[in-house]
Amino acid sequence: MMKLLLLHLLVIINIYHVVQCTKYNAQQDSQPIQTNRRVKRSWLWNQITTLEEQTNIPYLIGTLQSTKLTGTAKYMLEGEYANTLFRVKESTGDIYGYERLDRELKAQYNLTALLVDKITMKTLEPPEMFSIRLIDINDNAPAFTQESYNASVPEMSATDVLVTTITAVDPDDPTVAGHAKVTYKLLQGYEHFKINENTGEIYTLSSSLDREEKASLEVIVQAKDSPGLSGGFSSSATVIIQLRDINDNFPTFTKKQYTFNVYENLRVGEVVGKMLVEDIDEPQNRNAKYTFMKGRYEQWFQIKSNALTNEGIIILKKPLNFESSDNVFKMSIEVTDPSIDLRVAKKQRPSSTTEVVINVLDVDEPPEFSSPFYLFEAKEDEKQKNIGFVSATDPDSPKKPIWYSATTSKDDRIIVRENGDIYIRSLDRETNAWHNLTVTAEEIDPTNPTKKASSVDVYIKVLDVNDNAPEFAERYAPRVCENTANDLAIITISATDKDEMVPGTKFTYYSAEKENNFTVVDNHDNTASIVVKNGAFNHEVTKFYYLPIVISDNGAPPLSSTNTLTITVCKCNAEGEFTFCETAGKLVAVSASTIVIILCCLALILLCVLVTFLILRRMRSSSPLMLVKNPAEIHEQLVTYDEEGGGEMDTNGYDVSVLNSVRRNVVRSKPDMEAAYPSLYAQVQKPARNGDMFSMIEGKKYDADNDGECLPYDTLHIFGYEGSESIVESLSSLDSGSSDSEINYDVLNDWGPRFKMLADLYGLEQLEEFPY
Repeated sequence: MMKLLLLHLLVIINIYHVVQCTKYNAQQDSQPIQTNRRVKRSWLWNQITTLEEQTNIPYLIGTLQSTKLTGTAKYMLEGEYANTLFRVKESTGDIYGYERLDRELKAQYNLTALLVDKITMKTLEPPEMFSIRLIDINDNAPAFTQESYNASVPEMSATDVLVTTITAVDPDDPTVAGHAKVTYKLLQGYEHFKINENTGEIYTLSSSLDREEKASLEVIVQAKDSPGLSGGFSSSATVIIQLRDINDNFPTFTKKQYTFNVYENLRVGEVVGKMLVEDIDEPQNRNAKYTFMKGRYEQWFQIKSNALTNEGIIILKKPLNFESSDNVFKMSIEVTDPSIDLRVAKKQRPSSTTEVVINVLDVDEPPEFSSPFYLFEAKEDEKQKNIGFVSATDPDSPKKPIWYSATTSKDDRIIVRENGDIYIRSLDRETNAWHNLTVTAEEIDPTNPTKKASSVDVYIKVLDVNDNAPEFAERYAPRVCENTANDLAIITISATDKDEMVPGTKFTYYSAEKENNFTVVDNHDNTASIVVKNGAFNHEVTKFYYLPIVISDNGAPPLSSTNTLTITVCKCNAEGEFTFCETAGKLVAVSASTIVIILCCLALILLCVLVTFLILRRMRSSSPLMLVKNPAEIHEQLVTYDEEGGGEMDTNGYDVSVLNSVRRNVVRSKPDMEAAYPSLYAQVQKPARNGDMFSMIEGKKYDADNDGECLPYDTLHIFGYEGSESIVESLSSLDSGSSDSEINYDVLNDWGPRFKMLADLYGLEQLEEFPY
């Protein structure tokens, strides 16, 4: 109804505007035309208004009027949506709308009015710009900027605390009758909150908001336009307000008494038991504090709070012992939350108390050593000495006997007795200064197959005894020029000791023999200088000087050793630079003890060689002669020859025809026989050419004839096969005879007594016997 009234009002206003324009035009037409004056414009308007959202299409928007309208003239439109949304009646100038217009989409349209001749289409007056402006009607409801809103506020907040602000926008024209003015109202939740009707700000109305009762509240807000007028449009939105938790609840034990049974072997840091408490606040706001009220057992236990599980956890701080008097614990524990603000707390109860009983249960425990580890000291070189003992007891009741053993030591110089005594045999600090072992104590209980045992570490420190003499710190090799001046120090030496070099260790130096060319000067700082005493050395006469030096320590008792320093005499140039030194000059000085060891080793080696030589000689002299044996019974002796060629198939490496030529070259010059006994088979150089084979064989024969250390009879030697392709076939005497051989072996008669047996077997002539 209201919309219809407004529409009628606007139509009346528009008609009134048109009538006024018509009257004005008529008055202008009735006035006489004055010459020599500028003619005023003929269009009678410049703006047309119409209501939006008209549905009776087409509908009249306005009328164009011109004073120059004639019978051949017509109206035309140009511009935005001309001849589509807007059309003009050519004869009357009435403008009609042909679609429903929405001011919220477009509030004004700009057009151009034309008056043209129908025939010539020429404009009868200049075109005139005008606009069609839409008049707003209240056709839109306020729209919220969000479909839903989320907000939060701490629980138990005071009144008038701002929670959130919501906003709604009305697209209607704000200048027309309050169409776009929005006011807000709570439709739901007004018992806890209130809203500013003009700004949309939501505030708390009550201070009794309790998250534990209801964690979130739903508020519905209405936004309405055209305040103070009947009708209007409205919309609503939902606001979810979460109540944030605060620490406003005290923790409370769920039981009046807790009983826990724990074994005595419970390790420190483990849980004894858990006490459940009630605290309906969220975990981040729980701050339970536990206090021992009675019993005062803080030295054994402590309590930790678990805010996630609402538990008080009892933790063991000190080992338990069933055998002691402290095997039952009774205590009173209080829980409270000191961070609660009593002004907002719903319960005015500051604390809660419960009784706790802890019973310690017995277990079979392993032996306990009297010390966490053992440290003993022993002097080196002591034999069969008891240096201490380890001790362990059974903590259970009744107490069982204990026996001890070493579990990790592989050192047979340390013995652990069954009663715990530690024995040593003979320790050397210079070999090992510390000895570590693990000793195990085990209960003796025949009735229990599972025996309890425990272990402990034992450390033995070997104390030093002065049992090593000092010696050179390094291998010195000093050199001196032939023209070295007297009183010149050529080297500074120092000493070291395998014994423990404690602060205050002193070494003294002096020459072991009468000093002729060099003298030893003790510097009294554990070093000594070798000084030339009588110079002018001659390299050609004496190349080396040996200076024995005695080094002593200040131990208890003091020990000393003699160390020989080898000094090399070198040729030098004018600048004193060494130009030539004997190779032996690179040798280093060795101690007297080292020289003695080397000489003993050499003597032992010589003795072994001599004994072996005598045994071999006796064995050879006692061997029986086998000259009377039948040749068929003589076995071959395998003797290796390495001068026969490159291999069995190699007939090119050596000219085997040389062997055949031996029997033709029977005449040779025999060297004079040497007296005594020459060496066993003297080495003969291999021939450089194949043609030297004859000379080599002659030399071998001579060596064999004059070797008094060999067996006193000739032997059959295996020469093996040269191969199937060899022209000499087999060289072996086995399974062979002179009857089927093409070779004349008579030459063997000229080869001496060593080849007599072969000559008898293969020769054709009767040879004269030669005495051995």
